[in-house]
Amino acid sequence: MHMPDQLQAVIEQRLGAPLITVTPMGGSFGAQLTRVHTQGVSYALKWATRGPARAMVAAEADGLRRLADAGCVRVPQVVAADDGTCGIAFVLSEWITSNGMEPDQAVLGTNLAQLHRTTQAAFGLEQDNFLGGTPQVNSWTPSWPTFFRECRLLPQIKLAVANGFLTTSRHAALERLVSRIEEWLAIPGEPALIHGDLWSGNLVGLADGTPILIDPAVSFSHREAELAYTELFGGFGPRFYAAYQAAWPLEPGYAERRDLYNLYHLLNHLNLFGLGYATQVDQIVRRYVG
Repeated sequence: MHMPDQLQAVIEQRLGAPLITVTPMGGSFGAQLTRVHTQGVSYALKWATRGPARAMVAAEADGLRRLADAGCVRVPQVVAADDGTCGIAFVLSEWITSNGMEPDQAVLGTNLAQLHRTTQAAFGLEQDNFLGGTPQVNSWTPSWPTFFRECRLLPQIKLAVANGFLTTSRHAALERLVSRIEEWLAIPGEPALIHGDLWSGNLVGLADGTPILIDPAVSFSHREAELAYTELFGGFGPRFYAAYQAAWPLEPGYAERRDLYNLYHLLNHLNLFGLGYATQVDQIVRRYVG
């Protein structure tokens, strides 16, 4: 999609220089990604002109800034952002060039454990944001089981009902599971700042192996939820987990809770991409409630 002239003018004003090249890089969930180049420097520009995608872009800028402010993990530096006051929401950040370099997973494990020590008084965030293209509820909640039920599982279940993805039996089983959530998640742990969408596609490496995290869905959640998602689709090796455990060991029983955390992400994939994820949802629900 062609970048609007209005947006180009704003970006040039923010950078104080004309754009030399503008290269569309595709889009997702209504937002467009463009690589812009000026005065020997490239930037990543994500933008949206309408609908929920505008809020999604603004939330990404907020998430990148929060992670950068914590000072524990490396993320693309936000150069400029606007939540839509100019008519178009955008986030302009440094362009990350990895040249296919594998990120140092031991460094990532250590740094992620440090990030998770950034705490808050309750679970949630000052505002809602997005997981992929799905709205993510972040209402402040003092209880982790209550937060995970009310702000994570129930909104996804409600959306799956609206999308027609829940059979009567699947819906009933999910309702049984959420009604018993305290049985599994009444565990110690302060609210931890998490990236929130940490799968291998959101991890890149600089030429020196420095790990870079992109596309966050931040919140203050239980740190176990972050580690669980890294295991769902793979891409994180033994050095990552060993380094994390050395920096901050996980609580006993994590392995028994892991699939429950990933139910949130599988329900989100069900809602975003369809019934291909229904079998995995059913398998997890059966594990916990039969």
